[in-house]
Amino acid sequence: MTRTGTVLRRLVAVTAAALLGVAVAPSAAQAKPDPKAPREFVALSEVDPTIIQEMRYFTEHNFVGEPVDGYKKPMCILTRPAAEALHQAQTRLLKKGYSLKVYDCYRPQRAVDHFVRWAEDLSDQRMKPEFYPHVDKTRLFDDGYIAAKSGHSRGSTLDLTLVKLPALPTRAYVPGEELTPCYGPQAERFPDNSVDMGTGFDCFDTLAHTDDPRIQGAQRANRDLLRDALMGQGFVNLPEEWWHYTYKPELFPDTYFDFPVSRKSLAGRN
Repeated sequence: MTRTGTVLRRLVAVTAAALLGVAVAPSAAQAKPDPKAPREFVALSEVDPTIIQEMRYFTEHNFVGEPVDGYKKPMCILTRPAAEALHQAQTRLLKKGYSLKVYDCYRPQRAVDHFVRWAEDLSDQRMKPEFYPHVDKTRLFDDGYIAAKSGHSRGSTLDLTLVKLPALPTRAYVPGEELTPCYGPQAERFPDNSVDMGTGFDCFDTLAHTDDPRIQGAQRANRDLLRDALMGQGFVNLPEEWWHYTYKPELFPDTYFDFPVSRKSLAGRN
């Protein structure tokens, strides 16, 4: 082989190695394993399998209009004390002919980041007719509907409602279907098998404030039934959202976790 041929072969080999390195580097970064949940976190279904789960952020039926980052499985994860307290509330409600239904539990920080990106994209208004008909999207941060941190990421906060037993099925949301306001009469809102709370879940409207005086009759009784059942077990309501409760005292009052919502996050922990 000539000297020129040898040089060319070496040049090709070096170039190929360099290209391979470039190709491998991103893959290695992508292969970085997701963080695990601390041992204090559990799947709610393992503590109480009777509580209904309709995990909205795993689906497209939410104010973002698409599955939210970090929700790899439609499951509720909570700190164990919160899950056990919820089990106690469920036990008492079942005797009255009701079941709890959770919409969201632990929420990864990456999901909160997804909410922030969505709120900053003023061109995306596809879910406005249902979830925030009266709120200008430029106001979502100032009005407190969206924030860079969420108590859900600490693991002891959840969103939930009540279902009268026997529970009826809830039809699937069809992306692109005509939307109706979350604050309208129950018969006009998106069908949900929960009792009538006066608004749908995640309704960005003052009517969703737990003690809004416009909520009366059966709607008021339903909100009070949910609140009494949960407060009796150590949960505290967020006054601006009838569905939002936090178990106190929190195990992790100052820590915002980012492990995905998945079985793998709970498996193989030391």
